[in-house]
Amino acid sequence: MSQARVLGMIGLAALAVATVAYAQTTVTPIPESEPVQTAPLTTAAEETGTVTWGDADAGATKAGTCAACHGLDGNPTDPQYPRLAGQSERYLAHQIALFKSGERNSGMAAVMKPFADALSAQDARDIGAYFATQTAGAGVADDSVVASGPYKDLKFYEVGEKLFRSGDASRGIPACMACHGPDGAGNPGPAYPHIAGQQSAYSQRRLEEYRAGTTTQADPHLFNVMATVAEKLTDEEIGALASYLQGLHPRAQDFAAADAPTAPAPVAAPAPEAAAPAEAGEAMAEPAEGA
Repeated sequence: MSQARVLGMIGLAALAVATVAYAQTTVTPIPESEPVQTAPLTTAAEETGTVTWGDADAGATKAGTCAACHGLDGNPTDPQYPRLAGQSERYLAHQIALFKSGERNSGMAAVMKPFADALSAQDARDIGAYFATQTAGAGVADDSVVASGPYKDLKFYEVGEKLFRSGDASRGIPACMACHGPDGAGNPGPAYPHIAGQQSAYSQRRLEEYRAGTTTQADPHLFNVMATVAEKLTDEEIGALASYLQGLHPRAQDFAAADAPTAPAPVAAPAPEAAAPAEAGEAMAEPAEGA
């Protein structure tokens, strides 16, 4: 068999595997096994010293101070705080380092900085490892109908869905899922974050910050990737994307919720046995005091 033919068969096999993987990602939950991470443990923003991959058990204890805003499992009830559950260890550790160094100083950075200052680089890794083991929740996307403009008659979240899945080639906007995955689970390798189910208020604020294009990060290459995309988005598109992401979650979670056992119906307490009638001539007992 010729070398060209062998290479052609290998290429077709690889394409088939990629196609199957893409088709399954929208209904398959994120694998529970730890993803392979090959990037350096530290970044320019992180302190020097020996840092190892995070310990989720140690992180569970250290993450106690995060619970007030982000929830015990990284799923906050207040929409102004982002979900941390399901986020990759590297991404969370890097963001903590940016808060600590002051390189990330917009939005709620002033709130985060004193907490970040108290953490070592290893603490940040451990906390990131813990939240990476938690299951991200999701909210509800806005399905109101757009009344006017270029997206007239589309549901609001559908505007965001179109951009997330297809982008807009005419304006040079790539599909969001190219980096963040078709189910929004992110990519722990280059530290592209998990964005599925993220609070819409938080996603909108971050997209607006990227669109402004201003950063003080010493190594802004990842920021610049997002800034290049966001600068082309309108207010309506940013709002729609944020709404779509808030409702995005693996379809398998719906099946799991539907198959969850329902609580058994409460069993009625047995009726008390009737007292035996008193025999003739037997005195009836006086009721106890306080009855």
